[in-house]
Amino acid sequence: MLHSAKTLNGYKLDSLDGEMGKVEGFYFDDKHWVLRYLVADSGSWLTGRHVLLSPYALGAVSKEKHCVSVDLTKKQIEGSPGLNRDKPVSRQFEESYYGYYGWPMYWGGPYAWGPYPYIRRDREEWRNHTKAEKSWDPHLRSTSAVAGYTIEAKDGAIGHVEDFVIDDETWAIRYLIVDTRNWWPGKRVLIAPEWIERVSWSETRVFIHLSREAIKRSPEFTNESALTRDYEDALHRHYNRRGYWTDEAEARAQFR
Repeated sequence: MLHSAKTLNGYKLDSLDGEMGKVEGFYFDDKHWVLRYLVADSGSWLTGRHVLLSPYALGAVSKEKHCVSVDLTKKQIEGSPGLNRDKPVSRQFEESYYGYYGWPMYWGGPYAWGPYPYIRRDREEWRNHTKAEKSWDPHLRSTSAVAGYTIEAKDGAIGHVEDFVIDDETWAIRYLIVDTRNWWPGKRVLIAPEWIERVSWSETRVFIHLSREAIKRSPEFTNESALTRDYEDALHRHYNRRGYWTDEAEARAQFR
């Protein structure tokens, strides 16, 4: 199911032994545009610590109950490597964190989830896979920090990043929600990360090799209820792009 990041912010987090806090934000990597951590506001439970939850720990998302299930106990979370709020997420921390939980490291292969293009939760498969030779250095970005970045079409600025659309099955960022109100009052559109040419993190700008006119004529995004497969089909047809669901179905078939 697809959700906006801002909608998920504030959802309660239900661990295996009770509520453990609320969703505060997300970190994603700037290579695959996949969420690597959910940031939890633990209130007074673990004061001064960033509580980070990998998608490996996340279960179902309930829009009705406004909650995300967490397949960990509070004791497990409390014993995990700590990260101060004023420090960035380092590679050293991540290696310690993933080692603590025994999860496969997502940067240990050429795909979005290391040796696989999607999350595999079967521990037997983790033990049986051959460690990939290729790896990469993750650079994590905060969704709240990237919100507000200027969107640059190939012929000029077109708006700014307002929010992100997240897939709770793969925890990939499917779309950036772009506010174009400075050009067309009230209109919001979606841009997929695959359509991004480059990002200037120092200039806080996202460059897209699409014309302003093409973006203007794209299907308007109103709210999450509009995120049907029919809407996504129309959006991808407009830009003459393959749907991510086609690519991922082929990838799943390859790894069966």
